[in-house]
Amino acid sequence: MSGSNSSGPASAPGADSELSSPLSFTVHTMPTPDLSQRRTVSGRLKMLLVLGVCAAPVIASYFTYFVIRPEGRTNYSEFVTPPREIPAALPLSDLAGQPVSAVGLHGQWLMVVTAGGACDARCESHLVLQRQLVETLGKEKGRVDKVWLITDDATPAPALLKAIGGAQPATVLRVPAAELSKWLEPASGRQLDEHVYLVDPMGQWMMRAPPEPDPARLKRDLERLLRASASWDQPGR
Repeated sequence: MSGSNSSGPASAPGADSELSSPLSFTVHTMPTPDLSQRRTVSGRLKMLLVLGVCAAPVIASYFTYFVIRPEGRTNYSEFVTPPREIPAALPLSDLAGQPVSAVGLHGQWLMVVTAGGACDARCESHLVLQRQLVETLGKEKGRVDKVWLITDDATPAPALLKAIGGAQPATVLRVPAAELSKWLEPASGRQLDEHVYLVDPMGQWMMRAPPEPDPARLKRDLERLLRASASWDQPGR
C-alpha cells in the first residue's frame, strides 16, 4: 500500500548494542577429587580389617581362658598389654653371620632367653629351664621352640650349644642388644636377661616370666597358653 511504512518499529536507543554484545560467563574451576588419598584410606581400612579377623581367634582364646574361666587361678607370668609383634626389620643373624628373617620365627610358640655369648650362671640356668620345660610338655613340645638370642659378639661354648639342644634343637641367633630392646622389655628396675619371654605363633611377645622363675609355675602358664590356642595353633611352621 502506498504511504505505508514497511519498516519495523524504531529500536530503543542502545538496544542494538546490548543485543549484539556477547554474553559473558564466569567459569569457576571445580575441585578435583583426591582419588589417591581415598584409595590410601580404603587400603588401610581393609588391612586393619584383615588383621582384626586374623587376630580375633587369638584374642578370643586368651580372653576366654584367662578372663572368663579363671577358676580361681592367677597367672604367674606377666601379660604384656598390648602384645608386641616382632619387628620385621629386627637384625637377626645365625652364628655364621648370615642374616635371618624375623618373619621366619612365626608359626611356633617361642620360649626366649636373652644373654651374651659367654653365658653366665643366670644364662645357663635359663637355658636349662628352657630345655626342661619343653621336654616335659610331651606331645605338645612340637609346638614350642627354644630360642636363645645372643646380644653380643662372644662365641658360645660348643659344649653348651650341644647341651641345650636335646631331642629338639634350639634356635640360636645374634641380635644387637639395642635393637632387641626395641621389642622385648624387662620389668621396671630389671635387666633384659633376667627374664624368660613367651612369644605366640603370630610373632607377638605376650608374656614375661619373673626373674629366677619357678619351673612348675612357669610350666603351668605355658600349658594354659597351649590349651587356649589349641583351636588355631598347629605344631611346626
